[in-house]
Amino acid sequence: MLQALRDKTSGWIAVAIVILLAVPFAFFGMEQYLFQNSANYAAKVQAPPSWWPSAPDVWPVRKLFWSSEEVSPESFRSEFERSRQQAREQQGDAFDGRAFEAMDNKLRVLDGLVDQAVLRLAARNAGIEVGNAQVAEVIQSIPDFQVDGRFDPQRYQLVLQSRVPARTPRQYDDQIRADLQMLLLPRQVAGSAFVTKAQLDRTMVLLGEQRDVSFAVVPAPLPDAGAISAADIQAWYDSHRGDFRAAESVSIEYVEVDGSALPPPAAPDDATLRARYEQEKGRFVEAEQRLASHILVRVPEGADAAAQAAAKARAEAIAAKVQAAGADFAAVARAESDDEGSKAQGGDLGWIERNTMGEAFDTALYALQPGQVSAPVQTDFGWHVLQLREISAGKSVPFEAVRDELAAAQSATDGERAFNDLIGRLVDQVYRNPGSLAPTAREANLPVQKLGPFTRGNAQGIAANPAVQRAAFSDALVQDGTVSDPIEIGPSHSVLIRVTAHQPERELPLADVRDQVVAAIRADRGRAAAIAKADADIARIAGGESLAAIAEAAGWQYASVPGARRGMPIPSPEANDAYFAAAEPAEGKISAGKLVQDDGSIVLFTVDKVTPGNPQDASAQERAMLASQFAQMAGQEDAEAMLRALRRRMNVSIVEARL
Repeated sequence: MLQALRDKTSGWIAVAIVILLAVPFAFFGMEQYLFQNSANYAAKVQAPPSWWPSAPDVWPVRKLFWSSEEVSPESFRSEFERSRQQAREQQGDAFDGRAFEAMDNKLRVLDGLVDQAVLRLAARNAGIEVGNAQVAEVIQSIPDFQVDGRFDPQRYQLVLQSRVPARTPRQYDDQIRADLQMLLLPRQVAGSAFVTKAQLDRTMVLLGEQRDVSFAVVPAPLPDAGAISAADIQAWYDSHRGDFRAAESVSIEYVEVDGSALPPPAAPDDATLRARYEQEKGRFVEAEQRLASHILVRVPEGADAAAQAAAKARAEAIAAKVQAAGADFAAVARAESDDEGSKAQGGDLGWIERNTMGEAFDTALYALQPGQVSAPVQTDFGWHVLQLREISAGKSVPFEAVRDELAAAQSATDGERAFNDLIGRLVDQVYRNPGSLAPTAREANLPVQKLGPFTRGNAQGIAANPAVQRAAFSDALVQDGTVSDPIEIGPSHSVLIRVTAHQPERELPLADVRDQVVAAIRADRGRAAAIAKADADIARIAGGESLAAIAEAAGWQYASVPGARRGMPIPSPEANDAYFAAAEPAEGKISAGKLVQDDGSIVLFTVDKVTPGNPQDASAQERAMLASQFAQMAGQEDAEAMLRALRRRMNVSIVEARL
């Protein structure tokens, strides 16, 4: 038998079968075997070459001819941390670090990086290049690199060196170039969108539409009072099991350390205070002040070049007048200054310190000697002619004048140090006895308190603090039963907790929730009966009865609103949406409908008349603004559609193990 089998597997048919089996393995299995296991990227995007856009998506062709762009694990981690920081700033104490680490969230962040890689690859394949002039223009427009509104090369280099990680100007230029190259395609697509006159007119007809409506508010129904069988109860429970679950809960014990309750530190002696005074002497110096006057030639906001030149010429003439021998600066200020606040006082500005009037103003004033008058100085208000009248040199404040301030600061420092020392000793006790709070409590001479059980978002006392809740429901404390690190719940106020009991989320048996099930059935029956009654009332209206008469007979709130516009919350925003979603009534007819609101009440309404908006009622400015808004929306949609189309033509590989 073996010889017969050998003979049958040595012919040309057998060879052909082996070849056919080897081809798909070579194309697909080899790639997985050779490359996937050694992938050092978080995601990889591959695209066919521009000269062969229909190149098949098989391994040898893709390996030889397709271009690629990778998202490195480092790039992903950097973007993920940036996203984490942004979420923490937005959510504050409600931020849940454990939930943020979920794989779905990681894939969401990675998806954004993949989109960027797709755009970079598409731009490169399209031969898009960004010139040096464009890069320089963008960099010079960034406020961080400007001084007095102008690009400063020295500041540019200092800012780059201070960033983490530090970058060279060449590296930053390359980054800006790559970003511009990536964004050029979507920006061009978005910028090409437009709205036709017919589209704009149709939109304005809809936006300006008015509807004459009448409505009645049917109060929320009472629960049904009929009999409920055991079978009904069981059926409702079985179909709504998710509504009858007990939330996850924990019980904790804790030690609370409040710095304000600790014994106050000993009062600092004079030697300590004088040493602190010497260390912080720079803080107790009265800044140099200058007594100044000015004459203002105001330049109106939005003034053209001619008006600005005229204001400068007038300021120069005033400066020449007051710089002449024997000139009375105060008299000229009263006659010429445009500053109504100081004009009557001869331009007197009082004593001025640095960094109060702007850099250009300070530079000119601090370059003068007493009695001198400056050339015109330009600020956001216009042109100033300055006179320095007197200088008050800076001087140190004596120790005796600030002793009380130093004592208060030293006491606060000593109290904070004592609190931190105590927390340090408690942490040492936790390391020695991680499974018990008793040694920690003895070290601090504080009681071990208990709290719980409580659920997420439903706790009292210290457990209401979001940071405490995150720790109490963390896997580490729940599973290990160990004492937490100190959790800060306020300035010089921390707690250490240990989870003593944990109850996972669970389904409640019918016996425990029978009353809730019965209440739910009664509420549902009442709601269904009210909706059925509302439908019957709509049928009566369609048959010719008026909503006003039906509402009056039932004692419901009723109102008629002629000319209702979109967005008018009458009686609610959702009701307004329903009015304008209802079918337009035929000539001489009405259109009736209903809306069940969140509180269980029902709005019965009729649309009696529809008046289309008139595009001619809008001004040219309103039309232009609306057209611009719709073009931006259409452009954004076009750019997103382009990105989706590009992704469909490319091969995207994701390695979740690298996230």
